[in-house]
Amino acid sequence: MNVKSNIKIWLLAVMMGVSGVSRAQYMPDSVRTACCDTYSDPTTKFKPTQLILPGALIAVGAFGIENGWFGHIKRDVRDEFQTMSHGHQIKADEYLQYLPAAGYLVMGSIGVRAKHNFKERALVTVTSLASYGILAGGMKLCIHERRPDGVGNNSFPSGHTTLAFMGAELIRSEYPLGVGITAYAVACGVGFMRLYNDRHWINDVIAGAGVGILCARIGYWMLPVWRKVFNLDRRGCCQVAAIAPFYDVERRAAGASFVACF
Repeated sequence: MNVKSNIKIWLLAVMMGVSGVSRAQYMPDSVRTACCDTYSDPTTKFKPTQLILPGALIAVGAFGIENGWFGHIKRDVRDEFQTMSHGHQIKADEYLQYLPAAGYLVMGSIGVRAKHNFKERALVTVTSLASYGILAGGMKLCIHERRPDGVGNNSFPSGHTTLAFMGAELIRSEYPLGVGITAYAVACGVGFMRLYNDRHWINDVIAGAGVGILCARIGYWMLPVWRKVFNLDRRGCCQVAAIAPFYDVERRAAGASFVACF
């Protein structure tokens, strides 16, 4: 079975997984409590142990920068992917990177059981995206790791992987387990395609996963602050307007995420 067939089967399995979980477990936003209690929401509480996984992934990825021992592993992994791809590229990663974050926002409104209402999810998303721009963008500007294909010196960490894992971690924290597993499958697929397309080294993808998970958790840690700022703890007082500027180092483009909920 060739690579294209494997990818098609993988994508089909992902879509079937989302469909099956969505039908099995749901609770519309309209029947959920308007605002959650800030002090009884375990999702938003900071715990030092939550830093272990993203910290370990970022540390392993950083260890691979200009490291002779890890450099051999990087090159061996790249050679394997080059043998697999024969120079062919898959463009799906350009779109799939956004799928988990978009799904996080939308699924609660189409029937999948969510822990928070849309306004709160929107604030978590904006905060996570701002963290993504600061952390991933800052690392790319400060760490000039050359891409394996030689096009650019902003390889570390993988921005596509960061964004995909950010969305996957948001979904894992918000929705039933099956939905989270599906989201992480999509994120892993994005990381796979970044290696397959020769756009990143293996350590870039590992670090990107860690940064993405950290950004998602920052989004939740900040939610109690936004609840107080926007009076989300008071039923009926839930008008929200938030903007988060970001800079895409890979494309040298600036933009902003804006969310308004009334």
